[in-house]
Amino acid sequence: MKKVMMMAMMMVASATAFAGDSDGLKAILKAKTYNEANQLLQQNLNSLADAAEKAKAYNHVLDLVMEKVNAETKIITENQVSAQMGQADKQKAYDTLGLAEAICQSIELASECNKYDQQPNAKGKVAPKFAEKNALRVWVNRVHLVNIGQEEARKNNDAAVLKYWGTFVDSRNEPLFAAMDKAPEQAYVGQVALFAGRYAYQAKDMERANKYFDEAMKDPEQKKEALNFKLFAMKSQLKTRQDSLNYAEQLKGLMADNPDNDVILDGLYQMYEGMKMKAEQKSLLEGILAKNPKSFVALADMGIMYMGENDAAGAIPYLRKAVEVKDDNVSVLYYLATSLCVVAQDEKTTAADKKNYYKEAVGLYDKCKQLDPDMMQIKWGYNRFNAYYNFYGPEAPETKQAEADYKN
Repeated sequence: MKKVMMMAMMMVASATAFAGDSDGLKAILKAKTYNEANQLLQQNLNSLADAAEKAKAYNHVLDLVMEKVNAETKIITENQVSAQMGQADKQKAYDTLGLAEAICQSIELASECNKYDQQPNAKGKVAPKFAEKNALRVWVNRVHLVNIGQEEARKNNDAAVLKYWGTFVDSRNEPLFAAMDKAPEQAYVGQVALFAGRYAYQAKDMERANKYFDEAMKDPEQKKEALNFKLFAMKSQLKTRQDSLNYAEQLKGLMADNPDNDVILDGLYQMYEGMKMKAEQKSLLEGILAKNPKSFVALADMGIMYMGENDAAGAIPYLRKAVEVKDDNVSVLYYLATSLCVVAQDEKTTAADKKNYYKEAVGLYDKCKQLDPDMMQIKWGYNRFNAYYNFYGPEAPETKQAEADYKN
């Protein structure tokens, strides 16, 4: 009797060990089209036996999508060969958007397949069956999303552009593609990310916009422009004082990662200015100058801050140092010249010092005229005439010319 019982138990164990696919998986594997297979997958996903079955199901749906991808890319390859051979009459039309959609689907399906494929089996071991094959066959087709996205941009199909370029950028960080060679994409991925961020911003999808701008900032050639767009996008969302305070904190975080970035520094300074946070303004600039005494933006902003407090004498040392660092900024040249004139007009200033202040101011205003002859950046004309008037005298030819420059 005991022997019979043991045999029965062995039969049960054997049946369990060699159990076939579940009914749900069988139905999915029988499907011959993507739409049918994907619908069955969504209906039966939660009833599939385990992670292995789910991976197998996703892989089958991926196989069906890849039939579309392979068919369309085959035509592209044939067209390229025909073009190289000068056989323009042999060019064939292909389903551009159909290909792009299939590639997006393939990335999503391959990533989901990999999620389940990487889970431990019944013995606690991770033994992926599909990862390597799927990574190779999906990765190689992603570049078509860049080209098709560019075509859709010309057609003003913004939603499609965001989808295709966004998917291209997002997929670079998928675990499935960790081992893929990303070097060939380095020449253009930053630019794609930058434009994807701009399209996301236009779609009011700030989460994706910031993500793509951050990706673009990894490219040295795109970093400055991407940062400018990121800051603009972030600032455009401000509605309350708390929003502004949160934005200031974000800028501080960006400064920690980009300590030498003048755009971030000036942005944070201006935020404090707008919120009347004078102590924070001054502390910010003092901190920067303690680390980098030749920071042009910090020196210029410190000088302008003193000017705002009607302390021209306090502004002059900072503005002079700023001009020493960068002598072609019309605004800073103008502010320094104006501060010198204000101090020169102070009754406590000696006659000799007045003359020296006006002389320095004249030279600075002349530099403004040289750099900005049409006063497009700043209206330097009247103040320049005033400096000439006080330095040369009202009847001097130089003063008359400065007056003419101002009035014309």
